[in-house]
Amino acid sequence: MIEKIQAVLNEIQSLTAKDEKELESLRIKYLGKKGIVNEMMAEFRSVPAEQKRAIGMQLNELKNSLQEKINGMREELSHQHESEIEQLDLTRSPYPIRLGTRHPLSIVKNEIIDIFSRMGFLLADGPEVEDDWHVFSSMNFAPDHPARDMQDTFFIEQHPDIILRTHTSSVQSRVMESTQPPIKVICPGRVYRNEAISSRAHCFFHQVEGLYVDKDVTFADLKQALLTFSREMFSADTKIRLRPSYFPFTEPSAEMDISCNICGGKGCSLCKNTGWVEILGCGMVDPNVLEANGIDSKIYNGYAFGMGVERIANLKYQVKDLRLFSENDVRFLDEFTAAN
Repeated sequence: MIEKIQAVLNEIQSLTAKDEKELESLRIKYLGKKGIVNEMMAEFRSVPAEQKRAIGMQLNELKNSLQEKINGMREELSHQHESEIEQLDLTRSPYPIRLGTRHPLSIVKNEIIDIFSRMGFLLADGPEVEDDWHVFSSMNFAPDHPARDMQDTFFIEQHPDIILRTHTSSVQSRVMESTQPPIKVICPGRVYRNEAISSRAHCFFHQVEGLYVDKDVTFADLKQALLTFSREMFSADTKIRLRPSYFPFTEPSAEMDISCNICGGKGCSLCKNTGWVEILGCGMVDPNVLEANGIDSKIYNGYAFGMGVERIANLKYQVKDLRLFSENDVRFLDEFTAAN
């Protein structure tokens, strides 16, 4: 029995535990009710009387050594845990961090900006809370024009002349009144209209408008710029067509369609079997707009265009419900990771 006690004493010198769970397992193995020490105590009863004193002293030494070893390892683990806590940066974001992606509207808007930037257009910005002059009056809207109606425009109640802009044409106005031609800018931004929210309409959306004012600008220049944009945005074989239309700030005015990028112009549900999809409005800047913004219409002329970013995104990604763009559903946004 003396040899067994000595063997266990030698064994405990090399005991280690990496955590509290492992330490508890060692304690139970050696000092538990069914542990090695208790088994030796039971065996001690059958030891001859003349050996009891010597063996009893060694058993007590073994038990004390084990208890000291367990307590020592527990203290080491406690210090180690405190050290880990001290090193922990509580201001750090929790892990794992889920990486996000750019919003599909941002992807499309940046692509539009990039295309027109390569054609020499500069970026212009302006406030979303605007006044009536920059949104309507300077853009040749008649005082009784339907767009001024409360059902279309959000007015600030305390200040009836202060509104949420309904288009980014207000940025064009601010550029023209502070800059003399040549002017060549694109104006991306969020706009607001008092409309019922549905799969095809929202009370806010995003536009990119363009303006080019210089001497001897022609409708052919406008057509070529828009054809170049369409082929860069969609595909090299995209065709365009211009249909006569009306806008207060351009004359002549046109709506522009592109050949359906889904069916290739053969006809499908997206293009309603016509082979064409409308994407933007455009035209030559009305002389009244130039004069209202301090530019001599006898010397200068220009063209303007405007498109909805959501509309372009729908055509590129076939998103059927506009509300998905503003609901912040991570499952929807994850679909555009590959587009970054």
